[in-house]
Amino acid sequence: MLEIDIPGFTLLRLKHLVLDYNGTLAVDGTLLPGVKERLDSLSSALSLHVLTADTFGTSRAALAGVRCALSILGPERQDQAKQAYVERLGATEVVCIGNGRNDRLMLKSAALGIAVMGAEGSAAAAVTAADIVIPGIIDALDLLDHPRRLLASLRL
Repeated sequence: MLEIDIPGFTLLRLKHLVLDYNGTLAVDGTLLPGVKERLDSLSSALSLHVLTADTFGTSRAALAGVRCALSILGPERQDQAKQAYVERLGATEVVCIGNGRNDRLMLKSAALGIAVMGAEGSAAAAVTAADIVIPGIIDALDLLDHPRRLLASLRL
């Protein structure tokens, strides 16, 4: 569990990290450099979950060896499927990271929603649904490895 007390925001007691795959952890189906190592580090404190449509068919091989639950979603209503997944875990114990329009509902539902702006950009709906926007996945994952960094942006 990861506990972060952010004055004027909330006391976060996070058990799960839910991540979008393509556009967030990967570009064109290829996992970004440094992601695997950071996920391994975070897996000691959080249960990791990756949700994807697996557009390129590479997520299973790319995440081999990473302690995470991988869920491949169907093409319909991915936004609602992602939100339902977060709610089943217990949204108050979930941090989500994503970049796409289909991530907006899970970002909004989670105790902490982080939008990333990688090579694919970030949908405006994801940005407005998130609690914080970060320039890339490495910085977003590092926020969780060094949670006091969240204080500067989220406290009142």
